Amino acid sequence: MSIGKKSETVKVVVRCRPVNKKEEAMSHEKIVEVDVKLGQVSVRNPKAAGTLLKTFTFDAVYDMLSKQHELYDYSCKPLIDSVLLGFNGTIFAYGQTGTGKTYTMHGLPTDSEKQGVIPNSFQHIFTHISRSQNQQYLVRVSYLEIYQDEIRDLLCKDNCKKLELKENPELGTAVCVCDFL
Repeated sequence: MSIGKKSETVKVVVRCRPVNKKEEAMSHEKIVEVDVKLGQVSVRNPKAAGTLLKTFTFDAVYDMLSKQHELYDYSCKPLIDSVLLGFNGTIFAYGQTGTGKTYTMHGLPTDSEKQGVIPNSFQHIFTHISRSQNQQYLVRVSYLEIYQDEIRDLLCKDNCKKLELKENPELGTAVCVCDFL
């Protein structure tokens, strides 16, 4: 995997999932190539003649064989460390349905090697807090889904409730989460 610059405020990280069983059964051809050292993803148009590739460069790239802890350690842990220093942090998973966002974010909670970003972040935060002395912490977490232009709070009891974006002169643009804001 490639490791992005630590001084950047926003990092764009790409993880490419392996071909699934349905795609294998349908003999879909592989059109994505990943260069983890260069942080590049190349995509080939299967309908175009020849092997014309479009290549994109990112702060970090994880290939089809990447492990959950690799992605967390290099792309998320530094952000969580800054959160523990009092800064705000956001991890944003984006992609089409079926591209692996849920696996990357949740993983398999019963398998410590396959736990995703969320359980690893919580473990990191609460281990740090438990080892701290003479320090108080306030932990706030939001877990939102934006799907088809609708926002849902996945931690709210009524997560079917559609949320709205609101403008606040002091806070800026914010999502009203469970009547908290």
